[in-house]
Amino acid sequence: MSELFKGIRINQNSSQVNIENWELPLEISKVGIWDFCAANNQVFFSKPSRAIIGFEDDSSFGKNINDWNDRVHPDDREKYFQDFQDHVKGYKPVYENKHRVRHKDGSYRWVLDRGKIIEKNKFGEPSRFIGTHVDITEYAQNEFKVQQTLDLVVKQNSKLQNFAHIVTHNLKQHAGNFESLLEFYQEAQTISEKDQMMDYLIKLSKSLSNTINNLNEIVTVQSKQKTSTDKLFISKEIQRILDDLDYYTSENNAVIHNNTQQDCYLYFNTSYFQSIIQNLVLNAIKYKHPNRDPEIHIVSTCANNNVEIKIVDNGCGIDLEKFGKDIFGLYKTFHKNHDSEGVGLYLVKNQIEAFGGTISVESTVNVGTTFTLTIPIL
Repeated sequence: MSELFKGIRINQNSSQVNIENWELPLEISKVGIWDFCAANNQVFFSKPSRAIIGFEDDSSFGKNINDWNDRVHPDDREKYFQDFQDHVKGYKPVYENKHRVRHKDGSYRWVLDRGKIIEKNKFGEPSRFIGTHVDITEYAQNEFKVQQTLDLVVKQNSKLQNFAHIVTHNLKQHAGNFESLLEFYQEAQTISEKDQMMDYLIKLSKSLSNTINNLNEIVTVQSKQKTSTDKLFISKEIQRILDDLDYYTSENNAVIHNNTQQDCYLYFNTSYFQSIIQNLVLNAIKYKHPNRDPEIHIVSTCANNNVEIKIVDNGCGIDLEKFGKDIFGLYKTFHKNHDSEGVGLYLVKNQIEAFGGTISVESTVNVGTTFTLTIPIL
């Protein structure tokens, strides 16, 4: 314990506290006791203390002042020494610390260590300390299991919230599109126009069915700790999404260029990927510039075990100086559109991060916006 008592003067008249009368009750209670005497710079550990780490039959344990200190887990040492020094310096009335100590068999035991100054030398400095050791390994392990369970509950709750937002956002989008197409169908003047609207309705119906199937898949995997993945070829998957959105892009005179690499792929959840691309493309169209038709470029690169996808639009842009810190926040909106909900970008960010990816944004007001997705291939 030399590090613990650094700077303490030794009172040569000090003597070891006699704890022989305590040995039997201590053994029964399994509470260990330690006694440091600065006069001879030695520390005594009772048999129950030594038993915690497998040295119950080694009465010489403690003759080396650092016998215990050297066995404290490296990750716990800083706080172990700091808590003791805080008591020595009078910052705390009692020393208390929880730390791991290496057992004789190489494993670690959790110990609740408490102590207090009981004597001071003629200089008013601490010269004797007595403390206790309690093996709390079982308690610490149970606490760890409880924390793991809590973390799992939080994670599953996050998945459930994510799923609820996907349902609300995606189904509302489909419902709105159905309503618009039905209005166009009723307003159509010719059979040709009605046939065209009917084709769009059929395509939208298939898209809705795919969305429902995807949502059902998400429900299936919610009970799993890890969301399922599929091997997705970026260009093919994005083109499938764009085909489903054809009616919407045509309605808004939008032009979308899919310039992604044909052989570029990654392992990702299909439902999540479709939701991510669909949200970003729909946003690019929804927040188009009032003086020009939407034009969107989607490009990809595969390098350094990552897939990078850029979605570049010529829309009205976002004031990042004003809204940058909130852009991916839930229910944060940056335009005056009546149907803005502040859900889409929140979903996108969470879905990408669920697979270890990141998303960043560059934007200039009245020029356009670029979203960059970086996702590990494996």
